[in-house]
Amino acid sequence: MRSSSADSAHAPWRREHADGSVTLEFHCQPGARKSEVVGVHGSALKIRVAAPAVEGKANAALIAFLANQFGVPQRAVTIVRGETVRRKTVRVAAPAQRPDREWGFLRQA
Repeated sequence: MRSSSADSAHAPWRREHADGSVTLEFHCQPGARKSEVVGVHGSALKIRVAAPAVEGKANAALIAFLANQFGVPQRAVTIVRGETVRRKTVRVAAPAQRPDREWGFLRQA
């Protein structure tokens, strides 16, 4: 399933693929009180992660949060790019739920 051009124009941070997976661009803020998507940050979604950016803890918390949100096991969530930086590309395989469709209505962060 491909995104329509109108959908892509409004959500440059999301790409849907023919195999049913979705790729998302995030601007991550580690060390937050709780993990949550808070809005759009340029061409990415801004997400606060409730773990410090040490020894992969923030990445693990990000994967756990997204797996829960999309209703998939953690092995279905992969950080494709950006393991050591705030800007991350994440792929979710065969999501059971699609919270990203609501995230597009969040305010500019």
